[in-house]
Amino acid sequence: MKASVDADLCTGCGLCEDTCPEVFEMDGEVAKVIVDTVPAEAEDTCREAAESCPVEAIAVEE
Repeated sequence: MKASVDADLCTGCGLCEDTCPEVFEMDGEVAKVIVDTVPAEAEDTCREAAESCPVEAIAVEE
C-alpha cells in the first residue's frame, strides 16, 4: 500500500500525523508521507487518516 498527500489541497491541520505518525509528518504547513510503502501494521490507521482528512488531500493506493 502507498499513500500520498496533495500539497496543494493540504491545509496543515495535522490530523493525519496525529492518526498515523508511522506514515505522516508535518513539514512546515503541509503534511508529507515519510515512508515509501505503508507498513502492514499501519495500514488501518493510514486508511483512517485518509478518510478523516477534511480536504481529502490524502490518497491511498492498494
